[in-house]
Amino acid sequence: MQRHQRSLRRSVRLLSAATLAATLGIAFGSAQAAGPLQKLGKPEGRLDIVAWPGYIERGDTDKSFDWVTGFEKKTGCKVNVKTAGTSDEMVALMNEGGFDLVTASGDASLRLIAGKRVQEVNVSLIPSYKNVDPRLQKARWHFVDGKHYGVPYQWGYNVLAYNTKAFKEAPKSWKVVFEEMTLADGKSNKGRVQAFDGPIYIADAALYLKATKPELGIKDPYELNEDQYKAALELLRAQRKLVARYWHDAMVQIDDFKNEGVVASSSWGFQVNLLKGEKQPIASVVPVEGATGWADTTMLHVNAKNPTCAYLWMEHSVNPKLQGDLSAWFGSVPSVPAACKGNALLGDEGCKTNGYDEFERISFWRTPVAKCSDPKGCVPYYRWVSDYIAILGGR
Repeated sequence: MQRHQRSLRRSVRLLSAATLAATLGIAFGSAQAAGPLQKLGKPEGRLDIVAWPGYIERGDTDKSFDWVTGFEKKTGCKVNVKTAGTSDEMVALMNEGGFDLVTASGDASLRLIAGKRVQEVNVSLIPSYKNVDPRLQKARWHFVDGKHYGVPYQWGYNVLAYNTKAFKEAPKSWKVVFEEMTLADGKSNKGRVQAFDGPIYIADAALYLKATKPELGIKDPYELNEDQYKAALELLRAQRKLVARYWHDAMVQIDDFKNEGVVASSSWGFQVNLLKGEKQPIASVVPVEGATGWADTTMLHVNAKNPTCAYLWMEHSVNPKLQGDLSAWFGSVPSVPAACKGNALLGDEGCKTNGYDEFERISFWRTPVAKCSDPKGCVPYYRWVSDYIAILGGR
């Protein structure tokens, strides 16, 4: 119970900022009227980044993975990183200000654009932008009204991580985390599974229902009418009885798999790779229902104090060596296809292993809005926030 209460308190702290950003609406026409930077100045000597865990490495955990030290020596820009465990936390931090860049997923990037927290990016000042995967160069979660609001960084899907001692065979369905059952080790999954501590996880429930209850007519897990949304909440309320912890801290989840008896959860390749590296009995799979995923964009704060260092980092961020190393470290897919070959850490099969060919099967995170393709309209994100907090609280 204490775990649930800690998760609930954390979510309540984020509710105000997250709801504010969501209720601003996706009024893209009003986002950032001022034009982008036209010329780089002298590097300011500092760079402050909000990032997902594992995204900005300087070799502290493993000396093989360091794409910060060389950048600092070359540019004189000292990199400072604030990690965030959820997109709502990223939005809250960017609303507070004091940061230059953020590695935002689609469920944060659109809110940041609509809320005027990020500025248009002049990709002509980023020569390597032309090498970014064409599927990402004008993706709808960062390219709005003909304007670029960031540089694609990495992408991937939310895998089902599982303990190979509890499962004789790889689980085929997300059912193992949504419905109570006896696992192959003869024990119930109750109290041994986890779910993501973020409102966007409602989309995972919707994706599962899309496959298992076709009568609901779900076409897009981020565009849910009232009936579809109600069904997703009912599934999540039932799951609440099974969940040992709602995770948002990757390192805590790793410890939970190692020491707290967790045997199945949505996760990232990052955790799976670290656990495998420690010879833990952990593997991952993308179930038959498919998976939600994230395509992350490096975005520039509207009031960035260090814009030249920020632009130098955005150029640095898409060099093939960094892209390949990060993909190997995080278990993600590089935004630059050239990174898929010739990287010693990633290997020539690394991109395929991490899902490069699965792009069309992934339901990428993005902010749910009321105006959607469903003629009935859709449930907007601010309700996802408040209702998911209620679920965490057992309501």
